Amino acid sequence: MDKFTKLTGVAAPLPVVNVDTDMIIPKDYLKTIKRTGLGTGLFAEARYLDDGSVNPDFVLNKPAYQNAKILVAGDNFGCGSSREHAPWALLDFGIRCVISTSFADIFYNNCFKNGILPIVVGPEDLEKLMDDAQRGSNAVLTVDLETQEITGPDGGTISFELDAFRRHCMLNGLDDIGLTLEKATSIASFEKTNAQSRPWA
Repeated sequence: MDKFTKLTGVAAPLPVVNVDTDMIIPKDYLKTIKRTGLGTGLFAEARYLDDGSVNPDFVLNKPAYQNAKILVAGDNFGCGSSREHAPWALLDFGIRCVISTSFADIFYNNCFKNGILPIVVGPEDLEKLMDDAQRGSNAVLTVDLETQEITGPDGGTISFELDAFRRHCMLNGLDDIGLTLEKATSIASFEKTNAQSRPWA
């Protein structure tokens, strides 16, 4: 998993509440267990018209936001089913950070396992960030995980809180496998001792 220290990029506004995982990645795209290639299906029902053509009115299809790295979204983002394909699709599109006032628990946890930083802010701060995000190509935010601050295009900053363990994992690029590998020496020592004391096992 890639480390997350500081991210600077265009922030796309999605002022919609209760965005569920089926909206993030529709069920038609769940036939794969690969984490790549799902970016084309991200928000597919909103990004594409019935004839398959691109919907020019959807925010991520607008020229200023096609390379967005940050998503500023409404309350209760990622609700619905537990599909991990949702953060996979966001990451494959290029989104490394989602900012909202609240997230569904399973989606929130899945983000950290896949290198996406979900940030919870208060309603007033979200309103400011949403306003920043609506500036098109000038909607550039910097998310600094070390200082736990978001810097807007005008230089103003917003602080955010994050559990120390999750922060450590993101800064060091540690998913569940990475955390286990940190204990590789201890695991190898245990296996050696166990093999000697229980050769039949």
